[in-house]
Parts: sequence; C-alpha cells; structure tokens
Amino acid sequence: MELKPGHASAEVEQMQQRLKNWGYYRGIIDGYYGDDTFQAVKEYQKKNNIPVTGIAGFDTLLAMGLTSITESGAAHAQGKNISDEQLLARAINGEARGEPYEGQVAVGAVILNRTRDARFPKTIAGVIYQPGAFTAVSDGQINVPIDPNSTVVKAARDALNGWDPTNGCLYYWNPATATSKWIWSRKIIKTIGKHHFGI
Repeated sequence: MELKPGHASAEVEQMQQRLKNWGYYRGIIDGYYGDDTFQAVKEYQKKNNIPVTGIAGFDTLLAMGLTSITESGAAHAQGKNISDEQLLARAINGEARGEPYEGQVAVGAVILNRTRDARFPKTIAGVIYQPGAFTAVSDGQINVPIDPNSTVVKAARDALNGWDPTNGCLYYWNPATATSKWIWSRKIIKTIGKHHFGI
C-alpha cells in the first residue's frame, strides 16, 4: 500500500501524527493528504535518504515504523518477519560490518532491546529510523542491498531468535570515532571488537 496526495484515511492521520511528533509536519492532523503532508513527507524522505517523491510507499512507511500499513491479510506475520530481518541485517551491515560475528549480533540485539524500552519506538523500523540514532541511516548505508547469505543476515536472525551478547544493553559506540560527549556518561557493560556496549 502507498499513501499519496488526495488520499483521506486513518492511515494518513497516523502518518501525519508521526511527522508532527518529529517536527516535519506543521499542519492540522486531519487524515487528508494535502500539500502540507506532501511537503512533510518529502522533507522526511530527504533527511532519511529515501528517494524523495512525496509519496509514502513501502520504504517510507517502513522507515516511519508504520509496518501495519504496508502489510495485509495472510502475508502479515510472514511479511513482517522478513522485512524486520532484512532491515535489521541492513542496519548491522551499516553499523558493524567488519566486526566479529558476536559484535554484529550484539548490534542487532541493542536495536531489539530498544523496542522493548519505553524510551524508544516500539518497532525495529521505528528504532532504526529514529532521527539521529544511527550513522548507517544518516550516511545512507541502510539502503545498501545485502547478500542473503552474508553473516549480517545470520546475525540479524540470531538476534531476532533471542541471542543477546550484551545482556540487555541499549547503546553501543566506537570509542575511536564517537563524537557525542553524552555517550561517555553511559555505563560500559561489555566491549566486543571495536564497540563498547552500555546502558
């Protein structure tokens, strides 16, 4: 499903609410896909390295964490797992390519841990595309296609199946490249490869 100008629906209203929460949409939340909504979607797409069309297709809705709109009927459960695994694998690829396998699973686990914490969005897509949260989104690496047989896909699967080498951590950073002073206020629980994992 895609949402585009001229549509009026509860799904458009949901999207407007998210765009407003993130500061992209300044209009009235009325469920009508007018020019204000169109411009807000374009701004969101540009900021998140999604092709800028102003139309909220699969990639845009997935990035917003509105996966329920992208799925339907029998494909719902199966489609969700496939897209979650694929998205998680792309995030791991962008954030932890070249890290030891355990470190790749750990990055996936941090993303999943955030979905269970009230301070973060409830979906994998919502966590990954939370503005400013991950370098892989801001530099566009999240959009790099990956080989279905690569270790990052296996790492995503292991994380989704419950392996958490971090024991519940919500943050990770590379001490050699971290620019945020705030991140150093986190308690380091474990170091795997080049990343510190903390709470």
